[in-house]
Amino acid sequence: MKIVVIGGSGLIGSKLVTKLREHGHEAVAASPSYGVNTLTGEGLSDVLKGASVAVDVSNSPSWEDTAVMEFFETSTRNLLANEAAAGVGHHVALSVVGSERLLDSGYFRAKIAQENLIKSSSSPYSIVRATQFFEFIKGIADFSTDGNTVRLPTALIQPMAADDVASAVCRVALGSPLNGAVEVGGPEQFCLDELVRRALAARNDPREVIVDPEARYYGIKLSETMLIPSHDARLGETRFETWLSQSANQIPTTTRQPEKETAAGSK
Repeated sequence: MKIVVIGGSGLIGSKLVTKLREHGHEAVAASPSYGVNTLTGEGLSDVLKGASVAVDVSNSPSWEDTAVMEFFETSTRNLLANEAAAGVGHHVALSVVGSERLLDSGYFRAKIAQENLIKSSSSPYSIVRATQFFEFIKGIADFSTDGNTVRLPTALIQPMAADDVASAVCRVALGSPLNGAVEVGGPEQFCLDELVRRALAARNDPREVIVDPEARYYGIKLSETMLIPSHDARLGETRFETWLSQSANQIPTTTRQPEKETAAGSK
């Protein structure tokens, strides 16, 4: 089966392509570096020819309100239209747990707009909503740093390894369309400040992590449960300490929330 991965050169996309190929499928990585651009439509019709499934893990290169909305709306419309023309039978998109609760952020308003476009289309679809990735914990710290202090709100978080995200998306892509959404998360819950403190300690990062009731999460005022998935979420297997021992020196340096890439990019 031919499966096109939009954003296939990114963190999640590259892992997903590998997993799909391990299952014996023809997985095609599509991104601007491969001549496919969802914003302009360049290369979309050609790459989707003969595809049974298209998986969108692309991400906006900008979180600015207007730019991010334009990216997700334009790219999603282009992708859905080209999929319909090519006869693609299953559209899969990676989204974010809690987006509907995080609407103070233009990014999450854009993710909800993306989901709504998919739901209102005629295409059979599945939406995979994932929690934050372990790989981006340092990014949270960097965004929340004031001098040598990391100021974080009181909140719970249930992050997961990017490899587990890719596995979850792979399972959905190989199944029948859900025509709905499924949530995925990590096997453990943490207080946000505890998680960041442990991640920095593993890197011998000297910054002090404190709880500040006025602190924001990427500009968003959080309640305790805004970032955690529902009780029926599908959980990954990788525990944080296991991931730390394997990956502490490989955490990407980024201030972006979703473990995602550029859109021309990927996640």
